[in-house]
Amino acid sequence: MKKLCLLIFVLSVIKVSAQDSTLNYQPKILLITAHPDDDALFSATIWKTTRLLGGTVDLALMTNGEGGYKYSTLGNYVYGKELDEEAVGRDYLPGIRKKELMAGGDVVGIRNYFFFDQQDFYYTQDIEETLEKWDTAPVENRLADIMKEEGYDFVFMMLPFDGNHGHHKAATLLGLKAIKSLPEAERPIALPSFVRRNAEDESMDYEMMEGYPITKVKPDILFEFDRNQKFGFDDRLDYNIIANWVIAEHKSQGTMQLLMRNGVIEQYWFAELNSDDDLDKTRKFFEVINAVQPD
Repeated sequence: MKKLCLLIFVLSVIKVSAQDSTLNYQPKILLITAHPDDDALFSATIWKTTRLLGGTVDLALMTNGEGGYKYSTLGNYVYGKELDEEAVGRDYLPGIRKKELMAGGDVVGIRNYFFFDQQDFYYTQDIEETLEKWDTAPVENRLADIMKEEGYDFVFMMLPFDGNHGHHKAATLLGLKAIKSLPEAERPIALPSFVRRNAEDESMDYEMMEGYPITKVKPDILFEFDRNQKFGFDDRLDYNIIANWVIAEHKSQGTMQLLMRNGVIEQYWFAELNSDDDLDKTRKFFEVINAVQPD
């Protein structure tokens, strides 16, 4: 029954009329990501926000991306360095991947970047190990200062489910803690996010990350944007094109290229620390995101 209620809610968000495709403000969003290629997760929603709604999007990147050397074999030929050799990759990838990130950001209209340069040490699902290795207190404090100064409407983060990368989970945890540290009237709306790769797949059954109640989401509330949504002449275009453009910029990361057209539905959960008024605002935002189309 829970999954049925959730499905009905999602469909009610997606099926809106063109007259709902306006907002009375220009949305302002902060993305919090762990690695320099995680931005692709939000690409279609961000593109619509900046290009069609006149909104502003900034990105806070937690790590320096040096741990991506294992997937850089093809990048060797692009950048003329043996990036898949650990010592070389860890030396050069932080600079290379920041440039790739900003090139992808140009596609979707990201305005500004906040680099935290925590070490991308290696893959682990252990959030505690990540929090021990990162300088978490200054990161959390700076995130809170950025949010307070910029006055964002929404913060998009990666859903911290149990099987996710420990860096992803830690980045989201720090973002949520920064939001909670602000006075309630100044908090942006927290939306942990995930991409469902096939429209036929069931949505992830997520409630919270074990041991971290701040990561809890409100049940039966899920917002989506389907990149398969058609537009343009003869409905020949869809929003996977935007995601593919972003993915293509991350040439040092060969496995990223395998994700083209392999993550078609952007999903956004509603954090429990948000207010009821936040729910109305979020619902309207996604109604517009789903309705507005390029000229």
